[in-house]
Amino acid sequence: MISHRKFILDEKEIPEKWYNIQADMPNKPLPSLHPVTKQPIGPDDLAPLFPMELIKQEIAQERWIEIPEEVREVYKLWRPTPLFRATNLEKELDTPAKIYYKYEGVSPAGSHKPNTAVAQAYYNMKEGVRKLTTETGAGQWGSALAFACERFGIDLEVYMVRVSYEQKPYRKLLMNTWGAEVYSSPTDKTESGKAILAKSPNSPGSLGIAISEAVERAATSNGEKKYSLGSVLNHVLMHQTVIGLEAIKQMEKAGDYPDIVIAPLGGGSNFAGISFPFLNQKLTNGKDIRCIAVEPASCPKLTKGEFRYDFGDTVGLTPLLPMYTLGHTFVPESIHAGGLRYHGASVLVSQLLKDKLVEASAIHQLECFAAGVKFANTEGILPAPEATHGIAQVIREANKAKEEDKEKTILFNLCGHGYLDMSAYQDYFDGKLEDHELTHEELYAGLNELQTPRIER
Repeated sequence: MISHRKFILDEKEIPEKWYNIQADMPNKPLPSLHPVTKQPIGPDDLAPLFPMELIKQEIAQERWIEIPEEVREVYKLWRPTPLFRATNLEKELDTPAKIYYKYEGVSPAGSHKPNTAVAQAYYNMKEGVRKLTTETGAGQWGSALAFACERFGIDLEVYMVRVSYEQKPYRKLLMNTWGAEVYSSPTDKTESGKAILAKSPNSPGSLGIAISEAVERAATSNGEKKYSLGSVLNHVLMHQTVIGLEAIKQMEKAGDYPDIVIAPLGGGSNFAGISFPFLNQKLTNGKDIRCIAVEPASCPKLTKGEFRYDFGDTVGLTPLLPMYTLGHTFVPESIHAGGLRYHGASVLVSQLLKDKLVEASAIHQLECFAAGVKFANTEGILPAPEATHGIAQVIREANKAKEEDKEKTILFNLCGHGYLDMSAYQDYFDGKLEDHELTHEELYAGLNELQTPRIER
């Protein structure tokens, strides 16, 4: 049923192909480099960690990659997801802007993450893989992969960032429900974790550390396990484009088109999912659109980092990626938006930002939580702490439209609900949260340790 507030697609309209933005980028990303030889990596270098079909997708240059029917069948449990017009928020802000949001919180895991988790589990299953390792920040990726692995009969080992492990126990239980083993990272199960604990016994952990542990467990398993990543890599971002592809059809049903597309950014999959299909129309048809990635002010890799070759993990086990980074040893403050506590950004988003085809904004957590509460009071959905960053930017843009007395159409990705993040809201209401101002030394300590020069392209 279609109304002025809600725009629904039939399950037959679930996209049949993912969009690969590499086909349309004016400047192709630089190659990733082997962590030891510093030479461009090839498929054989990645084969110990990933199934070959995902490796092919990682380097693919075709514009469209077909979605397997088995993946689309699982997608039907929650896709297509609804698109809403946030009319109550518009009234509250007294803005001439029209605000729409794509709601990914209806998935089994409560976020956008199953869009790639299902695909990754499927391709691993097809190649006979029966065990996977992964990391998770806030637990949304771990939950999504646990769900997907349960669907395809794969065992899963999750390294969950310690601060989130302690803050979000119900996400751990959700992973356990779907059969995953979950460990608080850093652990004493890996050499990477032991090294971190020896240096910092009370380390809050980080996504970079958890990635190191998960990669090490896969790499030292003698082929018994493979590794799965929830963001950053090209194939992960591509899988998420089902979000934006559906949103384009839904905006057509609404008789509208966005001037601005907004989403939070930790590694890049959320932002890519909603924005890349619209960027396709910008790159190929000249559509005028602004795409804004929003990050925490306490982890500002896009707005204050440098475009450098850097490791995707803390210890240095992954390939060197050409990306905006704060340095792989950077450990962000223990903010509740655990999914955004990552030192770097995806290669694709980094190149697009370098080419000024997308924008970036950094916002402190108190403004974000205030935006999340306002959204819950007007639209009835309590957003995940990560999602509040996008909402805060939406409010900024809507207020700017009001000040300039200009009609704007804003679309954002409400990437997940916050019903398993209630302790974060409790801390906010109790006045326990604060904005973290990074000193110059804190901000650049990790970058100063890097041995790679800035990339000038």
